[in-house]
Amino acid sequence: MSVGLLAVVDDILTAALKASAKTAGVVIDDAAVTPQYVQGLSPARELHVVWRIALGSLFNKFVIIIPLALLLSAFAPWVLPWLLILGGSYLCFEGAEKVTEWFGAHHAAHETEPRDEGKLIFGAIRTDLILSTEIMLIALASLDPDFGMWMTLGALVVIGLGMTVLVYGAVALLVKIDDIGLALMQNPARQVRRTGARIVASMPTVFTVISIIGTVAMLWVGGHLVIANLAETFWHGPYDLLHVATHAVEPAGPGVVWLTDTAMSAVFGLVLGLIIAAIVFGISSLHNRSKPNVPAKEPSTPSA
Repeated sequence: MSVGLLAVVDDILTAALKASAKTAGVVIDDAAVTPQYVQGLSPARELHVVWRIALGSLFNKFVIIIPLALLLSAFAPWVLPWLLILGGSYLCFEGAEKVTEWFGAHHAAHETEPRDEGKLIFGAIRTDLILSTEIMLIALASLDPDFGMWMTLGALVVIGLGMTVLVYGAVALLVKIDDIGLALMQNPARQVRRTGARIVASMPTVFTVISIIGTVAMLWVGGHLVIANLAETFWHGPYDLLHVATHAVEPAGPGVVWLTDTAMSAVFGLVLGLIIAAIVFGISSLHNRSKPNVPAKEPSTPSA
């Protein structure tokens, strides 16, 4: 009995490890995107916010994604590509919005309470839902179809838990590394203090780089999601173009193929995101103009 159970556990862990390897790119993207949501918060709140986002990520995976993925793959597999197109389009919109902010655009939705903790956590969990959906669906597609429902469920649970710990453990380390630097600066050893000072001085640049990587990651992942799933639904054009381009650079090696795929997916994601952003902000602008302007009441003057 115990030998059989150990064999089942071993099979689940082996399958989960193999499937996890195929999700590595999206996991890196997830880890790069999340630190943006805690920038500007007080140091005392950073780990609390990361913890709440991690709990939201577990909720996304275990309450929403895994049950839905298993049900849809069993009864309505045709729905999954459409959900991924929607999720990818949202990531493209978020990435394009950040790119426009780099060039000086200001969006009213971000100007009010820009560091409101509840809104930041909700936004991070919402983005995590899309990235986690891709992670879990890639993992599901990588598992043996003859694995059985319970073995598949076990493997997905292991993958979901492992990826959450990996991503948010890395995020927690990133957001607290400046505190580690400050602690090193209190060390009696001069060389250790210098190292701590360098860590603290480098953190603004580190977070700027992470922000850029996170934005590019959203565009890349979102663009790739849309391209791949459009090809599975009704339009092969972008996928065929991507395939031709990557096939042309195959002699240069897998690294160049990956860079070409990534760059073209990101450009597609940016263009799509800018189109969606223009539509969204155009509708928002029309809605704001249609609101009646209520004139401000003039202060009453005291009677003589």
